[in-house]
Amino acid sequence: MSEAHRKVGFAVLLMLGATLCFAALDATSKHLSQTYPIPMMVWGRYTFHCLMMLIFLAPSMRLQLIATSRPMAQIARALMLVGTTGFSMMGFSMMPLAESTAFLFVTPLVVVILSHWLLKESISGAHWVAVIAGFCGALLIARPGGALNLPGIVWMSLAAACYAIYQIQTRQLSPTENTVTMLFYTALVGTVSMTLAAPLYWGGPMPDWTDAALIASLGIYGGTGHLMLTRAFRYAAASFLSPFLYAQLIWAMLLGWLFYRHLPDLLSVAGIVVIAASSISIALVERFKRQA
Repeated sequence: MSEAHRKVGFAVLLMLGATLCFAALDATSKHLSQTYPIPMMVWGRYTFHCLMMLIFLAPSMRLQLIATSRPMAQIARALMLVGTTGFSMMGFSMMPLAESTAFLFVTPLVVVILSHWLLKESISGAHWVAVIAGFCGALLIARPGGALNLPGIVWMSLAAACYAIYQIQTRQLSPTENTVTMLFYTALVGTVSMTLAAPLYWGGPMPDWTDAALIASLGIYGGTGHLMLTRAFRYAAASFLSPFLYAQLIWAMLLGWLFYRHLPDLLSVAGIVVIAASSISIALVERFKRQA
């Protein structure tokens, strides 16, 4: 096996590990949300992520970790990810993991539409077919009588909207900004904003050592997942790796079954497959467009 093939294989393994971390974060937050306020978990997710980066990256990168020519854009982008985290945790607290995760994965479809309006990118017929099909898949999951409820759908829709804006902002910043610096700003802004807001939500039961470790694990899962994701893109092209992000749907179904004894029904599975196929097709269209 050539060195290039080994790098690609390693990148795929990193992507699978990253998506497992993200699914584990969601499953853990769903468990903790039955006892603790969602903002406390958002605080834990970003604070321990920030600590990880300070411990492992700050000694070598020093001021490069915060060096940016567009600090306000970095802060705005980070706040969108904080919103994504909080809204999605609210959704996960009310609905099954697999269906909720799939609903959040309509984000690439929203990005296509926002890119046309905000970035003036052209949308081909293939894009429109994928977008329409993907939203039809979301309707299959969110149908009356399904596993989702209206409040949960609203929270996940808000999460998807924030995540779409976050991805648009990432496109705008990535040509000039360091990827690790962008990652650090999300952790730093999340930590600072949720710490400043602590008086508004801090209360209720104090976590014991076990639950404190689980809250800390949210940051470890998030930080490790994003670091693995960043490293994966060093070894293989984003257009090749993007479809592997949908392994998170498989992990979500597995963890939902293992810990919550829930499996999606056939119509929900069909919706999940349609959303994944639509989003993957968009990634492939973009890949072929760049190669043309």
